[in-house]
Amino acid sequence: MKIIVTGVAGFIGSNLADRLRLLGDCKVIGIDNLSYGVIEQVPADVEFHKVDIRSKDIWSLFENTDYVFHLAAKNCISDCQADPVETADINVTGTVNVFEAASRAGVKKVIYAESSAVYEGTAVFPTPESQVRPESFYASSKVASSYFAESFKQFSDLQFTALRYFCVYGPRQDYRRTIPPVMSAFIIKLLKRHRPVIYGTGLKKRDFVFIDDVNDFHLQCISDRRTDGLTFNLGSGENHSVKEIYNIIADILDVRIEPIYNPDLPGEAEQTLADASNARRLGWNPRVSITEGLEKMVSYIKNEFSKGNIK
Repeated sequence: MKIIVTGVAGFIGSNLADRLRLLGDCKVIGIDNLSYGVIEQVPADVEFHKVDIRSKDIWSLFENTDYVFHLAAKNCISDCQADPVETADINVTGTVNVFEAASRAGVKKVIYAESSAVYEGTAVFPTPESQVRPESFYASSKVASSYFAESFKQFSDLQFTALRYFCVYGPRQDYRRTIPPVMSAFIIKLLKRHRPVIYGTGLKKRDFVFIDDVNDFHLQCISDRRTDGLTFNLGSGENHSVKEIYNIIADILDVRIEPIYNPDLPGEAEQTLADASNARRLGWNPRVSITEGLEKMVSYIKNEFSKGNIK
């Protein structure tokens, strides 16, 4: 079995590549232009290609491929708000290029990343897949990609599964972003005995889901035909405020430092909460609790400090 992972050097992509290696008779091809990803995160036995998803150079890599996981994207909301043109170029044009390469190569199925950001304007919680209300440029780019997927389904034999990730967290979460995810940012600041930054009041709530649980469903998308042609929310079904996350991390590290409260960030929802009943009906259930997941993250980041990878 040959599987392509775009965005393989990123957080979700590199963790997925690790899991795919455990399948046995599976060749993993990794694509990433390293604008956001880190080459050191790509597993050693992945056949890696440094190439942009917007380039037709990727087309030849798709020959004889069974499945494609399309995860590459510009996904920092603040960066997307600052440059909507590049956001559309990467997230829409790049995605359509991946779909076209897969269609021409006769790929069985593309499993591609959407986002819970498409629910930014909803007032329905938990949120089912029907409540699409994009507001930010990032969310709009993800909705646009979904329309192209529908068109490819109409005019080709290509099959799709769309995954709307809520706040995925775990080892390798990208702490290098302009504004890092709260968990990585809090852990790094507290390990350095620096004051962490909270944007707004800290009362915004997010549905956090651990990377191992997400990868369970990734593998199910390969083996379970019931996932074909559908869109799934992947979230824990619980949400926690930014302050709650800070307090859990502070307890794990046994460090108490008063955060700095900066002005709120534009384009962010007040809360997210997944209705993941469609995925659960297929047997998927998140297993990792928020405390267990944060303990794993703390252990990983401590190890990165010890190796000198985080200064």
